Amino acid sequence: MTLNILSLHSYPVKSCAGITHDQVRIDRGGLPMDRQWVIVDEYGIFMTQRTYARMALVRPGLPEGNDGPLTLDAPGMPGFTLESRGGSPDSPAVPVRIWAADTLGLDEGDEVAQWLGRFLNVRCRLLRVHPKARRLASPDHVNAWRERHADLAADFPASHPFAFADGFPFLVTSQGSLDELNRRLTAQGQPAVPMNRFRPNIVLDGLEPYEEDYLSGLRSGPLTFAFVKRCARCPIPNIDQETAISAPATGQVLAQHRQFPEGVLFGVNAVVQGADHGAWLKVGDALEPEYDL
Repeated sequence: MTLNILSLHSYPVKSCAGITHDQVRIDRGGLPMDRQWVIVDEYGIFMTQRTYARMALVRPGLPEGNDGPLTLDAPGMPGFTLESRGGSPDSPAVPVRIWAADTLGLDEGDEVAQWLGRFLNVRCRLLRVHPKARRLASPDHVNAWRERHADLAADFPASHPFAFADGFPFLVTSQGSLDELNRRLTAQGQPAVPMNRFRPNIVLDGLEPYEEDYLSGLRSGPLTFAFVKRCARCPIPNIDQETAISAPATGQVLAQHRQFPEGVLFGVNAVVQGADHGAWLKVGDALEPEYDL
């Protein structure tokens, strides 16, 4: 079996459009600049497409190498360039809760808040990860994986800091699984959907449908990816990422064959060993699967 990386994606602003990469330098916290910003409402509650589908139409951009300002585009809006404040540990911190996890943000100011508010039609603020923020991927899931798979990576780290993603620094999906979902959708007279509905970081090519369920992880050179949790899906896969129009067919058909006690599952959440000093991933890289026997 040949298994490789089909595509790589990051999402600088949580729940807004993604950026596709040919190659990226990752670290333990994920892809560069992935979910480094989050939009919160006037009450400080983080916003996602679950409630504000138009967020899908906000297109962030970053220069190659991420050494320049964040840009934002949206239909009918003038482009916006954010000269980020960057911040220091002494900068005022805004408390943010992402689901059950508390972390800290740095407010990016009134101008970008007004731009986003006009497009989303809601009072909101844009926050960047604060230099003092320290949010960790679920220690329970990571430690459970470490206990089960000590033979694969005896010194696998327990601590995995990351930014504003829902729960883990990496989401991995498989093209074979999407092909199976699309086969079922078209058999029921529904249109096929692209992978961007599922907002992955790493898309694999070469697995049978839902074979990722049976993997404990992947190896790529010095990197070991641990598949610590299968990903339960919310309604966002129902949202067309090009139009922000929602229709229930995708979630309904997925639920018909992927309903488990944990929820409706598609993709796996992962953490990594071997990227403490940075490591490259490229489209086409060969991967070695590790099966959870």
